[in-house]
Amino acid sequence: MSHVLTRWEPESPSFWQQDGKAVARRNLWISIPALTLAFAIWQVWSVAVLNMPNIGFNYTPNQLFWLAALPALSGATLRIFYSFMVPIFGGRKWTAISTASLLIPAIGIGFAVQDPSTSYVTMLILALLCGFGGGNFSSSMSNISFFFPKAEKGTALGLNAGLGNLGVSLVQFVVPIVITMSLFGALGGEPQTWVKGEATKQMWLQNAGFVWVPFIILSTLAAWFGMNDIASAKASFADQAVIFKRKHNWLMCWLYIGTFGSFIGFAAGFPLLMKGQFPDVDPSKYVFFGPLVGALARPLGGWLADKVGGAKVTQVVFVLMIAAVLGVLNFLPHAGQGGNFQGFFAMFLCLFALTGIGNGSTFMQVPTIFLTLHQRMAGKGDAAQKKAVADATKEAAAVLGFSGAIGAYGGFFIPKSYGTSIAMTGGVEAALYGFIAFYVTCLLINGWYYARKNAEVPC
Repeated sequence: MSHVLTRWEPESPSFWQQDGKAVARRNLWISIPALTLAFAIWQVWSVAVLNMPNIGFNYTPNQLFWLAALPALSGATLRIFYSFMVPIFGGRKWTAISTASLLIPAIGIGFAVQDPSTSYVTMLILALLCGFGGGNFSSSMSNISFFFPKAEKGTALGLNAGLGNLGVSLVQFVVPIVITMSLFGALGGEPQTWVKGEATKQMWLQNAGFVWVPFIILSTLAAWFGMNDIASAKASFADQAVIFKRKHNWLMCWLYIGTFGSFIGFAAGFPLLMKGQFPDVDPSKYVFFGPLVGALARPLGGWLADKVGGAKVTQVVFVLMIAAVLGVLNFLPHAGQGGNFQGFFAMFLCLFALTGIGNGSTFMQVPTIFLTLHQRMAGKGDAAQKKAVADATKEAAAVLGFSGAIGAYGGFFIPKSYGTSIAMTGGVEAALYGFIAFYVTCLLINGWYYARKNAEVPC
């Protein structure tokens, strides 16, 4: 059976119903678990760092923040390159290769955390390698965008990203459980002794890496044997690089920092932030709820955007995010006094939900914007319009990947902004006020170019 699709016309209703829909959905359902695993590997350090000081790793709080933040930095950078890989290699081949690459950090972490004498530099390198998981998002979204017609892109991309984002919640839920047991017997290594005050217990922190290995192997095989490459989606880097001249590429990158950048940044920094602001609360019991809510909200954002328009949904999201950050500020303890954990947690759940909805709506906006622009420039006639659709699809796929890359830097800057704010002012309030100022700029950009009456590209 050939894995290359020589004819692919999802905008043709007859083709879509007879052949396209089933193939597209098969590729989507294989893509989703691969992306879920990628997100799990990307964010594994956000929970692993919580236990390292108690098993003999003498790292400062700032060093722990670096381990939680570095995967986002490398992942965001890799996304820039991954954005362009699907049209060069093919979606099937690249999904299999990029999923298999997750074995490197998963196995590396499993061995490194078993020895407290492992150098901090080694840990930093492993944190950077976890960026492989972050890079996968851009190629995955680019790939799935080729398979679906305009009317279903928002929902399909929302499902791929939203259920893929579940990997963040999954890792923050699964790791605290699997490190309490010997999953792999003698193959998994000896336990470490966890010590806090007079309390001691056995812990297998290596399972934070090892637990994902069999699933990564299965997902790699599923991608290689079950997915497809689309012949018409082939394009060189030079063909795709035209997006760097497009104003709307950069505008959507900015908006995506506000939505996805907030999601991944809040997820990476949430455990350490909670532990620092409310020392009596066990973060491992709560932190996975935030990314879970955000991931589940993303398909809703895509669906809403398909129904009422992406720009309208995005506009409401930023207004409510500003209100939610003000809520967080209201419930924080001040100078170690006061504070309300329930209110703090509720406001963060609202923030996570809003970032998820905004992730879905902004990613619906991108294909609509570029299709509109290309159709305006195209001449009349079926051939010209068909070329406009093909060109718009390739550009939009590249923009989806590239904006995902730029947005992912939020995963680095948000945790580091907490650390910097604490170091300079003694609290995290300055960082949160900075987030509000940024969301105001997103509100103005989206409103002016996309949401208002007579906007340049209504969507």
